[in-house]
Amino acid sequence: MTNGTDTATLPPPAAAPAPAAAAAPAAAPVLTFARKTWLYSLGQSFFRMLAIILFDLRASGVENVPRRGGVLIVSNHQSFLDPPMLGVKVARPMSFLAKSELFANRIFGRLIRGVNAFPVRQGEGDVGAVRETIKRLQEGHILVMFPEGARCEDGKVAPMQTGVGLIVRRAGPTVKVVPAAIEGSFASWPRGQLLPRPMPVRVKYGQPMELSNKKAAEIVKVIDAEIHRLFNELRAEKQSHTKSHSV
Repeated sequence: MTNGTDTATLPPPAAAPAPAAAAAPAAAPVLTFARKTWLYSLGQSFFRMLAIILFDLRASGVENVPRRGGVLIVSNHQSFLDPPMLGVKVARPMSFLAKSELFANRIFGRLIRGVNAFPVRQGEGDVGAVRETIKRLQEGHILVMFPEGARCEDGKVAPMQTGVGLIVRRAGPTVKVVPAAIEGSFASWPRGQLLPRPMPVRVKYGQPMELSNKKAAEIVKVIDAEIHRLFNELRAEKQSHTKSHSV
């Protein structure tokens, strides 16, 4: 007995806690659009077949699209054919901005969401669409944007809107900008025509650029100049091809 306490009845000293097991490395975040959904794969295969059969699609410079990391593809916009024409030859899945009216129909809205499209309200500052655009780019996805804002009226390249410069700046230096040009889709499916006609379509991708260190206005100028250059090259190649076949 010691101080009225029977030491024999005291519980044994608590065992020292075992060293905590090394924490398992955190799982890498799943990139929502890094892989092709079954719908995207099906749609890409279907439109690739149509593009070759109906539009004799030829795409040059596809190797300029980076195989990984955030990529913003900026192109002129001639018709409804442009998104699939830009996407069928690129191995990586792409995201697309589509005008919000296209999502009004529940079935069609689900369909285009299944191929990575998301809505943007035209004619007004859509903050939500801008944030989603930057988010997808910073996560390392490819996103297609038409800086003219709408389909052209005459087959030529229209002036660029300023918003693309702000998006490139905010997306940061990890995101590359790839200019592209489309020629022939306007002749196939101009505004006001119900359905497309079989016509040759050509696509050309330029070299990837890092532009986030420039001012927004300068970014727009660079993009505008590159799209015009690629577009003029496509038209020159088309004219040269026509002349060689007419001789």
